[in-house]
Amino acid sequence: VEAGADVLANGGTAADAMIAVQTVLGLVEPQSSGLGGGAFLVWYDAETGTMTTLDGRETAPLAASPTLFQDENGEPLGFFDAVVGGLSVGTPGTPKLMEEAHRRWGRTNWAGLFDPAITLAENGFAVSPRMADSIAGDADRLQRFPATAEYFFPGGTALSAGDMVQNADYADTLRQIAARGADAFYTGPIAEDIVTTVRTAPGNPGVLSALDLALYDVAARDPVCVEYRVYDVCGMGPPSSGALTVGQILGMLNAYDISDPNAADTWRLIGDASRLAFADRGRYMADSDFVPMPTKGLVDPAYLATRAALLAGDDALPEVAAGTPEWDHAMIWGDDASIEFPSTSHISIVDSYGNALSMTTTIENGFGSRLFVRGFLLNNELTDFSFATHADGYPIANRVEPGKRPRSSMAPTIVMKDGAPVLVIGSPGGSRIIGYVAQAIIAHIDWGMDVQQAVADAHLVNRFGTYDVEAGIDRVTLEAPLTDLGYKVNVTDLNSGLHAIAIGDKLTGGADPRREGVAIGE
Repeated sequence: VEAGADVLANGGTAADAMIAVQTVLGLVEPQSSGLGGGAFLVWYDAETGTMTTLDGRETAPLAASPTLFQDENGEPLGFFDAVVGGLSVGTPGTPKLMEEAHRRWGRTNWAGLFDPAITLAENGFAVSPRMADSIAGDADRLQRFPATAEYFFPGGTALSAGDMVQNADYADTLRQIAARGADAFYTGPIAEDIVTTVRTAPGNPGVLSALDLALYDVAARDPVCVEYRVYDVCGMGPPSSGALTVGQILGMLNAYDISDPNAADTWRLIGDASRLAFADRGRYMADSDFVPMPTKGLVDPAYLATRAALLAGDDALPEVAAGTPEWDHAMIWGDDASIEFPSTSHISIVDSYGNALSMTTTIENGFGSRLFVRGFLLNNELTDFSFATHADGYPIANRVEPGKRPRSSMAPTIVMKDGAPVLVIGSPGGSRIIGYVAQAIIAHIDWGMDVQQAVADAHLVNRFGTYDVEAGIDRVTLEAPLTDLGYKVNVTDLNSGLHAIAIGDKLTGGADPRREGVAIGE
């Protein structure tokens, strides 16, 4: 955050600052994001008043097949059997996304934006408590591959909080990208090392090729916007399910009074709206470049009104099912049950020119594939695809296909009022991202919380029927009332990482106390 703030203070844009932030994050928080991963970026341009979304999601290799994550008997692999090693690695998108954002909106010299991360990598940085805890908690998998073990377990001992770490290989990689642009990553020696690491991973080799890297490109897509109260809530469309599912939740709640954050009925409405949205997510949402998707139909006000009517009772819905949104053309899909475990980081930036950037960035699971090359970790993003190809005789929209981008729950969001941004927000957290972001928006808009209060507020998340209630937080008192309404309640830790900026007469930042982020501004 300090690296990004320095860029802004020296006249840089939010796009310039993002590059400094992302490259430092890839060094000091490697378990969550980095050059070997992907990201979604939502941009509001103050000069033109327009919004753009950039899709830097990883792609499946051209040699991937729909049965990539099935054994010889056609049965889905165990999650970590698929994750750890080369099989799960998709073509990284983050370096190209940084370059495209800079090409469109940057004002600062490209090469200089890498200096903070290069300096930290060469001089050393202190391991944070969260990084140390993550290493200790994943020791067996991290030590499976020699290069990974050597970095995270020097001399056979896990890095501890406060240890000083240097990463000369990462500095060299950044220098090459600074000098030659993203091509230095996608072609030449760096690309060759990535491919070799993936294809020779002992026990679980992958199919990524040099051609996959050379062909990768960022996609500019239309934002998805949904009206909520007097606001427009805008974010990333397919292959992310984030904006659609957040938008569906809020769109259904438009008809209801949820002004009391301590009332069980407020959470009944939020929880069942989420369940209905997740039912549509599992049925319909995937990479729309590969499967026909009723994107407009899913957030059409008339359709959301029919779904909202289902919330009119007094108790938890006994069951939910996907709806029948209006289609441009018909298709029947099977329900997807793919797993999406939390890691990831989120970046919210507003610059002196009035531009706003919301970007969620990830390597998927903590430490990704656990493959370490050229100073950074490679993603395991392909395990966001469905391991099964069909359900109840119908193909699953989010199945693996060559060149396809796996469905995501990342929900970088910009909330607009009267054509101008008023809230920039997003979070890590796997498929719970959707609930975290929707709830924080509700907390800010409906409950009058400032952004710091909104991102720190207790989480209650319902995706598939069970109500996850955050342990140790004041709203754990809702456990009994929610149970009485018919929910199964699970009191658990909910480790979000919300970062938000409210834009009004002044800028106000909020950083989630559950993570190590901070808010800096002037």
